[in-house]
Amino acid sequence: MKLQPDRAEGVNVIHAYTPDSVSVNGVVHTQAVLVPHTGDVIGWEATSWDALNEAHFQRIAEAAPELVVFGSGATLRFVKPALLRPLIDARIGIETMDSAAACRTFNFLVGEGRRVMAAILLPGA
Repeated sequence: MKLQPDRAEGVNVIHAYTPDSVSVNGVVHTQAVLVPHTGDVIGWEATSWDALNEAHFQRIAEAAPELVVFGSGATLRFVKPALLRPLIDARIGIETMDSAAACRTFNFLVGEGRRVMAAILLPGA
């Protein structure tokens, strides 16, 4: 499904999402990624839902976005609150949704000029 026809100047845009990949600024990624509103896309070591730990979210907190849109894979699954402690302590908001919805929401928030980061698990994860 194509999400965004054009790239907004100076910000990251998620162009497409499939069950096996996410395309950011025309570059296809086949593993979990962190997509900041600007700057380089970051490979995320979150290899599976079951492997998520506090360190995965600490890495996000260090980037200091105002909001994280967490894409939990093919279905909506909520992370244990204890794992989110780095975000909570840093007063960073987090919204959880399936990965397709997270991609759409990220683009909308970037379009509003928000300092958002998408954390996208792919459904195979």
